[in-house]
Amino acid sequence: MGVAGGGGVGEGCGAGPLRLDRGLWRFLGDLGFFALRVPEADGGVGLGLAEAVLLFEEAGRVLLPGPLVATHLAAGAVQGAATGETVVAAVDGGLVEWLAEADVVRGDAAGAVPLRSLDPLTPLHRVPARGPAPDPVGILLTAAEQLGTATRVCELAAQHARARQQFGRPVGAFQAVAHLCAGILVRAETARAAVYAAAVTADPADIAAARILADEAAVRGARDCLQVHGGMGFTWESEVHLHLKRAWVRTQRAGGVTESEEVLAVALASESA
Repeated sequence: MGVAGGGGVGEGCGAGPLRLDRGLWRFLGDLGFFALRVPEADGGVGLGLAEAVLLFEEAGRVLLPGPLVATHLAAGAVQGAATGETVVAAVDGGLVEWLAEADVVRGDAAGAVPLRSLDPLTPLHRVPARGPAPDPVGILLTAAEQLGTATRVCELAAQHARARQQFGRPVGAFQAVAHLCAGILVRAETARAAVYAAAVTADPADIAAARILADEAAVRGARDCLQVHGGMGFTWESEVHLHLKRAWVRTQRAGGVTESEEVLAVALASESA
């Protein structure tokens, strides 16, 4: 989700290259964000995938920036990642998020070309190498971030539909707007069930299904939320368009939704054989 050229996504907003807040990164490390699944014996928090999914859901809800998934997956393997002292980026398909700000890059980033990202809070580079096979845990954590976006845009749409007045009535009283809000809610809750179930089973097919549903809930939810807000949803005073842009960027991770569809299709075919 980007176009070639430019020195950084900040140039699209007239701001210069985007910088990662290292203080925030270390604060996240102090809270145990990156070391959540590292065993206590190794200095981590000692929790599991289900807890990580809840954490990444909230990160998506508040548009927390940075290579969160890559650094979380590197905790315990890359020195300083667990504590937030080291920022880790990873080659994912042909893209790398936050390459210029990373202390460690996992995968071959040789020949990286900067892109102007659709998301002003996620700088991107394109690389010739495709990177290693996607980590199912990384796919699920991305799905959790998408679920956080889907939840937040549902809240924003409902709030606006209640508060905005047209013809002397809240716009949410009109059937078309009510149907948009209902659709956002249904997709978000369907994705929630799938993401939470996959966090328990850790089954690759369940993770693939969760990713497909979460991507749809985030992207379609954010688009419908923009529809509810009208033109003001595209202004810098609103966060709605930022959720849509971040959701679009996340859909490009781990081979895109097509790879998850293939994983799910193979699993379903083997069950029916």
